[in-house]
This record gives sequence, C-alpha cells and structure tokens, in this order.
Amino acid sequence: MNPAETKIAFIGLGLMGVPMAQNLLKVGYQLKGFDLNPNVGEKFSGHAGFQLDSSPAQAVEGSDFTILMLPDSAIIDAMLWGSNGKPGVAEGLKKGSYLIDMSSSSPISSKENNKKLTAMGIHFVDAPVSGGVKKAVDGSLAIIVGGESGDFNVCLPLLEKMGKSIVYVGDAGAAHAVKALNNYVSASGLIAASEALNAAEKFGLDPHIVNKVFNASTGRNNTTENKVENFMLNEAFNSGFSLALMRKDLQIALGFIEGMGCYSNLAKQCALTAQAADEQLGKGADHTAMYGFVKSQS
Repeated sequence: MNPAETKIAFIGLGLMGVPMAQNLLKVGYQLKGFDLNPNVGEKFSGHAGFQLDSSPAQAVEGSDFTILMLPDSAIIDAMLWGSNGKPGVAEGLKKGSYLIDMSSSSPISSKENNKKLTAMGIHFVDAPVSGGVKKAVDGSLAIIVGGESGDFNVCLPLLEKMGKSIVYVGDAGAAHAVKALNNYVSASGLIAASEALNAAEKFGLDPHIVNKVFNASTGRNNTTENKVENFMLNEAFNSGFSLALMRKDLQIALGFIEGMGCYSNLAKQCALTAQAADEQLGKGADHTAMYGFVKSQS
C-alpha cells in the first residue's frame, strides 16, 4: 500500500480521532476529514495532505478507506443509512472500498452493517481501540479487529500506524463484542475498587495502604494500578475518559450479554450505578469521579 496514493476519509475528529488521524498523515497518507466541530481543522494546520470537508458525504467520496471514530452505533447507523428523510453516506462509498469502524459500537449493529455493506460491495472491518488519548498520540493503541481475514490483512498497514498491539479476533462484529466485554470488566473493577476503598476509609484505614495491599494481592486490577493514586484518592478526577462514555460502554456490554441470553446480574448493577453517578455528577464528569460519587452515597 502506497500512502501517497491511498485516500482516506476520517469521520470523527475528537480527542482520540485527531491524534489517530495525525499519525496517518505523518507517514504520507492523504486524508479528508469531517467532524461536527468546524474548528477542528486548526489542529491539522501543520499537516500536509489533510482536507476538512463540510459533510461526511464529501469526505467519503472517492476514498479507498473510511475510518469511523464516533460516539455510538445510533450515530453511525444514522450517518450510514440516513435519518429523518435525509440519505446516508453508505450509497456514496466507493465500491470495493473499506469501512473501518474504530468506535465502541454495538456488536449486533456491526454485524448488521457488515451484512448490508457486503451486499453493496463494501468491505467492513470493526477495529475498536483501547489505551486512551496518550496512546492515541504516540501510536501505541491496542486495536481489536474483526472481519474477513483478507480484509484484516489489507487494513493492517493502516492500523499499524495507529496501534502497537493489534489482535485479530474473528468475523465482523467480534472485535466490538470483545471490546464491550473488556469495557465491562474494566468498569466493574473501577466500581468495586471505589466501594472497597470507601469502606476501608470508613473503618479508619489508610486507603493508600489498602490499595498497596490490593496491588500486591489478588485484588489488583487496572484501576488499583493506574487510577487510584493518580486520579481518585487525590480527588483530581481528570484521567481524560468521561463517566458518560463509561455509562454508554456498560449499556453496550449489558445489551450484548442479555442479547446472548446470558446471566447478567452484575452487569445490570454496574450499568445502574454508572447511570446514577452520571446523572448526579453531570456533564463533563470523569469516570474516576465514580469514587467521589460512591463516597457521597455513604
């Protein structure tokens, strides 16, 4: 794949999308981008080969690859297939091109989109990411990939410019399923750590020491290792990942688990806890503020 001859549409230039797109530009890919924020083009002023378009339809026109980094499946589905009488952009995708959904989407919606796009001669790949803004900037994201194995191989050179750990997990929708389950396990660990540390402090224990014990014992998880000291006990609550997104991720995971007809009692409770915290703390709250919410309920 010759970057200079490869045309990419990148739709969704938010906190994650901007550095991901910039890493593609750095190696010579040609990008047309779109975001609802009209000022996002300023962040690409030093990058040759970038064009900010006024609509998703303009961005995808003639593109060999279309990358989506959008908030949820409802937005993706409306953009692809249209809503409120407005046509979607799917009909404008070049036949034989690739659509790579790197959002945290519903696995069920992804399977349906794959079916529709395949019938139109478009290749669909789901490739959600993990690692946050820091790893998006340095190109070391973990990327989970689903789709036809041949399509994965075609898209791999692009993905390698944005991520370091790239794991192919199966057919279309499989990556979004794995991502949803990973997000659920991560969020449940955050809620559990918040409740446990609050109880420890109420008992008169030093939560810093308790967390050290967790990290030397079987209670160790991503929250105890990376979030408790950096963002929670100091009440900074500024990890860069919103509570609203964690709430959304838990809803996706719960919907998937229930859709598979599986036991989901803990997933339901985690989703309810995230909903209550998000509604109380309001717009802009960081997901690590869950600790503050838990303390406020005592």
